[in-house]
Order: sequence, then C-alpha cells, then structure tokens
Amino acid sequence: MELKSFSVEDTMALAASFAAYLKPSDCILLAGDLGAGKTHFVKGLGRGLGVDRMITSPTFTIIKEYEGRLPLYHMDVYRVGEEADELGLEEYIEGSGVTVIEWAHLIQDLLPAHSFSFTIKKSSETERDILIQAQGSSHLRRLEEWMNDNVIRD
Repeated sequence: MELKSFSVEDTMALAASFAAYLKPSDCILLAGDLGAGKTHFVKGLGRGLGVDRMITSPTFTIIKEYEGRLPLYHMDVYRVGEEADELGLEEYIEGSGVTVIEWAHLIQDLLPAHSFSFTIKKSSETERDILIQAQGSSHLRRLEEWMNDNVIRD
C-alpha cells in the first residue's frame, strides 16, 4: 500500500494513528533517504504511544529508549557495520516494546520474520510517498485494520 503525506504534520499524524495498532515485540523497519522524514515518523509514533520526551535521531548513539504505553526503542544502524550482531537486537525485538530500525536493510540477516515496513520517499520539498508493507499474517491483519479505520475514506 502507498500513501501520500503532504506535510511533516501529515507524516506524524499517520504514524501516531498507527501506534494504536502496535503490540509488544512489534518491529518497524524504516527506510528513506536522509531528510525524507524518518525521525518525524518516529516522533509521531512516539506521540501515539504516549511518549512525553523529545524524540531525536539516534544516529550517533545507535539506540534511544523512550517510555510510553509501550516502550519505544528507536535504532539507527547506518554506522553499525559488522558490530550489528553485538547490539542485542533480539532482546529489544522480543521484549515488551516497539522497535523501530532505521536503515534496517543493512542488517537484513538479524531482522525478525514478522514486521512492518515504512519506506518514505521525497516527492517534493513537503510531500512524501510512503510505502507500507507487513510481513506475517498477524501484522498484515493489523495493517489492513488500521487502513480501514484511519486511512481509507469514501
């Protein structure tokens, strides 16, 4: 499925609405070029999960943790390289929170079989095309439910 976001606020609202459908141990794979809006997406997701703290990019810290309705683990694995297997990724993914991994394609072998994928592409200075996919039947059902409840309008 592909959606259009017309502003930063749209992207954040989309993510905030999706947060209501997340469960413990969910993993979101987030892709997009620099400046595409990945961190804004995570800010919206955090807002939807009730995170009170300011969410910033974990580019140099690799992992940031936030408390909300579910813990939010925000990872940026762009600079990780061969040390990826030392992150303890499975502890986060199998834990009680939601794990968001930016640049997830760089650690493909460590990713769970079931996940949500959001790919954000700049179509103009303010507009974004967002490709959304789900791997696994439970994830696909929740994605379809979210789309029916929030996205598709007659």
